[in-house]
Amino acid sequence: MRVPQPSDYYSCMKQFDDDIISGSILKSVWKITWPVVITQLVAGVHGFLDHMMVGRYVGYEAQAAIGVSWQLFLVILVFLSSFFHGMNILMARYSGRRDHDAINRVFFEVLKISVYLLLLFVAPVGYFAAPYLLQWVTTDEVMVYALPYLRLLFTGAYPLFIMFLLNGAFQSTGYPKIPLYFGIGTTIFKIIVSFILITGVGPFPEMGVLGAGIGTCIGPLPSVFIAFYLILNHKVIIAPPKSLSFKMDWAVIRSVARIGIPSGIQAVLLNLGGAVLLGYIASLEGLATEALAAYTVCYGQLFSLVTWTGFGLRAACATVMGQNIGAGKLERGKKGVYVGAMVGFIWAALLGILYWAIPGHLLRFISVTDETVIEIGTELLHFLSFSGLFVVVTLAFTGGLQGAGDTKRPMVIAFITQIIVLLGICAFFQQRGELTTTVIWSSILVAHLSRLTLTYAMFVQGKWKHIKVELDHT
Repeated sequence: MRVPQPSDYYSCMKQFDDDIISGSILKSVWKITWPVVITQLVAGVHGFLDHMMVGRYVGYEAQAAIGVSWQLFLVILVFLSSFFHGMNILMARYSGRRDHDAINRVFFEVLKISVYLLLLFVAPVGYFAAPYLLQWVTTDEVMVYALPYLRLLFTGAYPLFIMFLLNGAFQSTGYPKIPLYFGIGTTIFKIIVSFILITGVGPFPEMGVLGAGIGTCIGPLPSVFIAFYLILNHKVIIAPPKSLSFKMDWAVIRSVARIGIPSGIQAVLLNLGGAVLLGYIASLEGLATEALAAYTVCYGQLFSLVTWTGFGLRAACATVMGQNIGAGKLERGKKGVYVGAMVGFIWAALLGILYWAIPGHLLRFISVTDETVIEIGTELLHFLSFSGLFVVVTLAFTGGLQGAGDTKRPMVIAFITQIIVLLGICAFFQQRGELTTTVIWSSILVAHLSRLTLTYAMFVQGKWKHIKVELDHT
């Protein structure tokens, strides 16, 4: 395969990182993994502090409102991330081939369609649909706080999504430290804004949950501006377009969609399952609000130490796999996925010990004071101490499959495990009048184990080795 040589237009730019496709495989994986994982964890810090501040100054109903709103927000918007997934896979593959033109072509087409969809679809539809979505999954006490928060996310989270797009582009081209620096700066800015607006510092009014939402929405703005400054001044792998056009290149969009839409559907299924699960939790007689708060804090915050790490490993494994296949080193990419899974397993095991040994202390640390919430949360954390092992390893192998361009099988697995297994168990016991928190937490554990089993089987089967990842011809 002929590797395209850089033209004068790209000669002054940052060069590709050869360590990802050569040398020690552990070094290759680690070089991508640690910045991506820390970026995810740093992003989670803001969520932790939001919950602590909201729990202290407003109450556990407000904590539940944030968790429920985010679950719904992700269900609606995660489908748009299909284009981000497709972009990342294509950019990693063409980074392995050292093809600047293809990388830039993909990035700017995805940027354009993302802006159009956010402005013309997400904001208006999300704003008017918010109250109907919330009525389905929450209680009246939580709705009071959740509705303005969710509407704010739909209409004001543009910087957040553009930052997701930029982070994925930098990571897939082999420079994950740039998103790390952005993540640290964004988190610091978010925390400052959220604290001021939640508590009402100085001339600012005390806005509670809405203040947390404003911090989330505008926090990425400085990083977005800096990122585009780097691009426009040829400081990164991505370069400004040689000619500016607001028209869509539908050949690129078709390629991105073909690869990315199954990933988007997978993400929708996962989040849809989570949203319906909230409905089952909200149906628990006499414990609905407390159980929702426990689930939100435990799964949405404490367990995020596992899930955000897993998402980071998924991105790292996808990058290593994609770039190595692009460079003609398929087996090296495969080994990288196993290394990533091993690293994730060790991390999840350490966290699992904490979830099992000191759940009450962890809950009180993030300002949970209601004893019923602590009791329910303790039970959930005991289940999650095992689930974490399954989740993080699953995400590593999912990243390997997606990096190779196999996005359809993870989609099918998500449907089987998140819809049939998870929701099927809950529906069965609800019809029998035996639905309890223990049943719901058990269904989560069984779904996670099922997903790991099926994902590993698909990876070992090896059909992903024969998938072609190419741009369509115009």
